[in-house]
Amino acid sequence: MASTSACVMSAVSVGSVAGAPRAQAERVASVNNVLLSGRRASSISGVALPSLARAGVRTEAKRSLTIVAAKATKEAESTVNETTAAAEDFLQSLQDAWEKSDDKPAIAGLVAAGLIGVWAAFGLVGAIEKLPLIPDIFEIVGILFSGWFVYRYLLFKPDREELLKIIDEQKAKITVMQSEIQKLL
Repeated sequence: MASTSACVMSAVSVGSVAGAPRAQAERVASVNNVLLSGRRASSISGVALPSLARAGVRTEAKRSLTIVAAKATKEAESTVNETTAAAEDFLQSLQDAWEKSDDKPAIAGLVAAGLIGVWAAFGLVGAIEKLPLIPDIFEIVGILFSGWFVYRYLLFKPDREELLKIIDEQKAKITVMQSEIQKLL
């Protein structure tokens, strides 16, 4: 595996194509591994390029193109491996929880109800977006609330410490609730 993150493959410069026949433009493109079509040119790697020459179209514009190909690094591979491992762990924990449960139809019903609820929420938000002035009012309220939050919790150091304390308390409550649920199961 290559450890470089990107390398330049080729560059195409076509200047002053006025009067140049399509065959000459195709020759220039074929030397630089670029395919020409009636609408646009595209490289072998799939990068879309503007049309360099068309039959009957004359242009004096100078066009240049640099095609860049990206290659994976060892760092990216390790991140992908970590993500894959985390996804496999999550799926395994879901399978274990499914096998331990006694009331599988109720769980399936709850999942279905949750999906329907999400779908309905998206529909409601879409309907609200179509009403005049309502989205603008919500945007102003959001900006005002964000400004208040920054002023209240993020602007000064004692306030930031207070916010961190609140977050830690909420984390503790969640972990206690999770441990109590585990005891019940």
